[in-house]
Amino acid sequence: MKLGQALSMQSHIFDADVLDELAGLQMQAPPMHPALMRAQFRSAFGRYPEEVFRSFEPEPFAAASLGQVHAAVTRQGDEVAVKIQYPAIREAVASDFKILRTAGFAARLTGHLPEAVIREVQRGILEETDYVKEARNIEFFRKHLAPLSFVKLPRVFHELSCDCVLTMSRVRGLRLKEFLETKPLPEVRDTIGEGLCRLFFFQLFRVQALHADPHPGNYLLNHDGIIGLVDFGCVKHLKPEVVRCYAQFWSREWAHDADLFAEIIHVIFGSKVSPKEPRVRSCMNGIRRFYDEFHPLVVPARVLDLGDPKFMNGLNELAKVLLKNKFLSPEFIFLSRAESGMCNLLHTLKARVATTQLAREWMPLGRK
Repeated sequence: MKLGQALSMQSHIFDADVLDELAGLQMQAPPMHPALMRAQFRSAFGRYPEEVFRSFEPEPFAAASLGQVHAAVTRQGDEVAVKIQYPAIREAVASDFKILRTAGFAARLTGHLPEAVIREVQRGILEETDYVKEARNIEFFRKHLAPLSFVKLPRVFHELSCDCVLTMSRVRGLRLKEFLETKPLPEVRDTIGEGLCRLFFFQLFRVQALHADPHPGNYLLNHDGIIGLVDFGCVKHLKPEVVRCYAQFWSREWAHDADLFAEIIHVIFGSKVSPKEPRVRSCMNGIRRFYDEFHPLVVPARVLDLGDPKFMNGLNELAKVLLKNKFLSPEFIFLSRAESGMCNLLHTLKARVATTQLAREWMPLGRK
C-alpha cells in the first residue's frame, strides 16, 4: 500500500484511470470491520469509543495503510479526528520487509538497493506505527512551523491518545482532487503552489526536519491559501551536512570549487568514494543539468511553470540517471521522497512558482 501511494503521485508516468485507482490507497483503503475497530480501541483504553466520546462515527472518513480515522466529538465539545491503528501492523511491516529483501536480492548484490537503504525505509515506516512518537512530532512541528501563518496543524489530545490511538483536532480543507474539482482560479493555484514550496524549504533549511509522507491525502487545501498538514508519523530529522549538500544542488557553487565538490561527494557516497569516479561525475552532471534547466540562477528569478510536462519528464530522467549510477544514500531517501512529492503536487496543481527565489530565502551557502 505504501508503494501504491507513492506511485499514485507519478502523474507524468501513468494515465488518469491508473492514478484514480492508486489514489484510493491514500485515504480510502478497505477499513477494519467495526467490531474489530471497537475491540482495538477498547484494548487501548479499557472502554469502547462511544463510552469515551460524546459522539463517535463508526464509519471512518479516511483509511490508509497503517490505520483509519474517525470523526468524533469530545465530552467537552471539541470536534476531533481519532486515528486507530490496524491490529498487528508492526508484524505485517516486518513480514513485508523480509519479502522485500528476498525479492530484491539481485539488486542488493549489484549495489542498486543497499541494505542501509532498506533499513532506513523500514525504520521510517515502523516509526509511523508509534502514535506516541507521532504526537511528539506534531507538537514539534506546531512549534517550529509557527512562523508560517498559512500552515495549519492539528492539536493533540494527549489524554485521548496512546501508542495505537491518536486523537487530534480537525484540520479543515479539501484534498487535492476535491480542491481541483472546485476549478480554482490560476492565481489561487499559484498561491497554494508558492505556499507548498515555502513550507518545504522552511522545513528543510530552517527546521532541518521534514514531514516526509508527502502524498496528496496529507495536504488540506483552501481557496484563501491556507494549507492544512496532517499525518506526522513519518518525519526525517536531517544532519546539517545533508542540508548544506542539498542547498548546493540549488546554488551550484560546487561547479567552481573542487574542495566543495569533494565534500558533497563524501556526504552522498561516503568518504571512500573518489570525486573522479565516472558514476559520481554522471550523477552530478545529471543534477546540474536538471537544476540549470528548471531552476536557473538568473536575476530576477524565473517563474517555473510546474504544470509543463517537460518539468516532470526532466525529473524522471534525472531519477533514471541517479538510480543507474547507484545514487542511493540512506540520508537522502526521505528527503528525495519529500521533494518528489512536492513536485508532483505542484505539477498536478499546474502552479507557477519562482522556485529558486524561494529556495534562496533560507538556504545556507558554501561550507561552514
